[in-house]
Amino acid sequence: MKNLILVVLIFSGFTFSKFETQKIISQDKGIHSSLDMLLQKYVDDKGNVDYKNWKKNSSDLNKYIKLLEQKPPAPYFDKNDSLAYFINAYNAITVKLILDNYPIQNIRDIKDPWDTIFLELPNDESLTLNDIEHKVLRKMNEPRIHFAINCASASCPQLLNEAYRASKIPKQLDAAAKLFINDTTKNQIEYHKITLSRIFLWFSKDFGSKKERITFIQKYSDKDFNDQAKIEYKKYDWSLNE
Repeated sequence: MKNLILVVLIFSGFTFSKFETQKIISQDKGIHSSLDMLLQKYVDDKGNVDYKNWKKNSSDLNKYIKLLEQKPPAPYFDKNDSLAYFINAYNAITVKLILDNYPIQNIRDIKDPWDTIFLELPNDESLTLNDIEHKVLRKMNEPRIHFAINCASASCPQLLNEAYRASKIPKQLDAAAKLFINDTTKNQIEYHKITLSRIFLWFSKDFGSKKERITFIQKYSDKDFNDQAKIEYKKYDWSLNE
């Protein structure tokens, strides 16, 4: 129930004053800057994560997560602020989960990985990774979030080496979708057959009907393909993204 209250808070549709707008701008520039620096330091341009060296300095990531817990979504947040907050929170907590258990070969080597670590918010509210993904982000009706959140695995969308920011998240989500769809290790597109990541199967409801899914993929694909192309799904590689 508390999680549902949080979602309602985000989407209640508030009007805000000039002062509140300034708070949003400050939040956008400030709260995610430390994550931005960490991602630039430990994630390369292909999304490979240097968990070995990051583990030696995990305190800064823990401080960032604590900052998120101290500054949760507020009534004056707009959708882009909330998207940036929860995408960054999901990715940061996933990295923390790996660092806390490293070295490992696979995130699924950890017992209940998506339900064992929490974002502890005020008023005794707590969100697991599953909560953030399914009860918050997926409720925002933004399918591109599936290319932004990272599950620390080879078949997952690439972890960007920058934090998501409210001021540029529409462009970041477009870039993430284009990067993922045109990555031939994730999706293989031919004119009469497209072999897709299982993300499109697992979250098919978020992408709509088959026709809507095809239209979505065509929007970002560098290759043309037939509207009636046969769809198959690739095996998912859960090996660690390092």
